[in-house]
Amino acid sequence: MIATAVSPPTRPTAGSALHVPDDRARERELVLSAQRGSREAFAELVRVYQRRVYAVARAIVLDHHDAEDAVQDGFLHAYRALARFRPGEPFGAWLHRIVANAALDLQRRRKVRTAGTLPETIALPFRDPAESDELRRRLSAALERLTERQRSVIVLHDVEGYRHAEIGEMLGIPEGTARSDLHHARATLRRLLSDTRSDS
Repeated sequence: MIATAVSPPTRPTAGSALHVPDDRARERELVLSAQRGSREAFAELVRVYQRRVYAVARAIVLDHHDAEDAVQDGFLHAYRALARFRPGEPFGAWLHRIVANAALDLQRRRKVRTAGTLPETIALPFRDPAESDELRRRLSAALERLTERQRSVIVLHDVEGYRHAEIGEMLGIPEGTARSDLHHARATLRRLLSDTRSDS
């Protein structure tokens, strides 16, 4: 059993993921070592990616505890499926898809639930500071009415700052689909927030 301690992160800095060539080589070494049965190597991969995959899970389920559960499930699934991973592929994209799917599965299992809340530290581009509490309440309610994928795309893009291509990799959809989902999600949110203002 692989256990990880996941704490609420901020968006990862450039040094928190593996990007430069030396890091890619190190990542490949860790993956190969983990595939040979090294728990220490897999634990190191967990430390590298846990903040980023937490952000992915949190964008989908909105709730901190559910996001923690999704990350735990995702890492466990990744550990069990590690033998099928091809080291020449990007490990991060593979792991993001697994965690995103775990979060989506968790969300589907918990259809009947209390409305999720947005993180208190979230910085929304269209937030009016004078009406932040009311807007947060209306936005949370509006987000709950989006489809799971639309909500995932808009939070990952507009809140977490991921690019369309990155979101496509995380959710296992084409980049063009991520763009389209974002367009429709924004339009739906504008309509829902406008309807709410008109009713108040």
